[in-house]
Amino acid sequence: MKRGMLLTDNRPVTSGGTSPAVPDQPSPQTSGRGTLMVRELSTTFRSSGREIRAVRSVSFEVHPGRTLVLLGESGSGKSVTARALMRLHGPRAVIQGDVTLGEVDLLGVDDATMRGIRGARVALVPQDPSAALDPLRRVGGQITEVLRLHDVVPDKAAARTRAIELLGQVGIPDPERAFRSYPHELSGGMRQRVVIAMGISCDPEVIIADEPTTALDVTVQAQILDLFAELQRRLDTALLMVTHDVGVAADIADEVAVMYAGSIVETGPAREVLERPRHPYTQALLAAIPTPDVARGELVAIAGSPPMAGEDFPGCAFAGRCPFVQDSCRTSPPPLVVVESGHLAACPVINPVTATTPVVGPSTESTR
Repeated sequence: MKRGMLLTDNRPVTSGGTSPAVPDQPSPQTSGRGTLMVRELSTTFRSSGREIRAVRSVSFEVHPGRTLVLLGESGSGKSVTARALMRLHGPRAVIQGDVTLGEVDLLGVDDATMRGIRGARVALVPQDPSAALDPLRRVGGQITEVLRLHDVVPDKAAARTRAIELLGQVGIPDPERAFRSYPHELSGGMRQRVVIAMGISCDPEVIIADEPTTALDVTVQAQILDLFAELQRRLDTALLMVTHDVGVAADIADEVAVMYAGSIVETGPAREVLERPRHPYTQALLAAIPTPDVARGELVAIAGSPPMAGEDFPGCAFAGRCPFVQDSCRTSPPPLVVVESGHLAACPVINPVTATTPVVGPSTESTR
């Protein structure tokens, strides 16, 4: 789904449609770039004798030239998932599962190898460029450091030339001036463009963008989304974007994975998921979007609150807020049911499971 697509018909739907085989095999790779494959990824934080399970058995894949959006409200595990792929959580995090880029096992390589992969093959565009950029160093020096660290250029002069080219590629009007500037001398939108320039400096195979438009006004946000789309077309990069903004997902996503309480509860082609949601949480999330025909002061809200971080639950995490809840929802983790071609939802109530229904497996692990 790309810019200009309208969201329609967010009412609950019943099971139906085709029943294709579960999409568990990677698609053919293009341009020699690898597919990012994530299988059963779980992340647990250990602190003061407690274990906080922030991400639970998440699986997805991102292909070259495609955009997958991780969508969900704050605390759903989106950013934890994104940073776990790059092993950025530190020694208190236990990361389990399989994460591969092409033939490389990102969770299995040693720390030195992983440092070489970060930035060169997998790049992170953070949510807050002001926190990511060193306020005491000029912008140009921070970009040239990345280029020299990964041996992209042979010398300092070439690094300067390349850095200015990158600033121009991301749409900064006077790249030479920006090269000489400190971060505080640039606007928020320009600082975001700088960290994007750093992200693409080594021509990575995958860009992970963690809420890159959150602090920007709507005009600058649209420019940044257009920039990501243009860079992706030019570089054939796989893009994994984290956002809580349904509008951003509608603008840029090819595929969407909706997260709730650390698990993916619905995933599939963006148009299918956003126009024909098949999980009660996705339906409620889309129903909460304000529309011109809603009377003033009558916004729709999702009843209740999401589970606390790391809270264990034997059944569906959304059961306490779900209008369709049944007794079985509270005791058994729901499987991901294939409801359309490539479209899966973890709700056997709305999507009844029959003997011929393809099922991937539980969307969450049961309490141990």
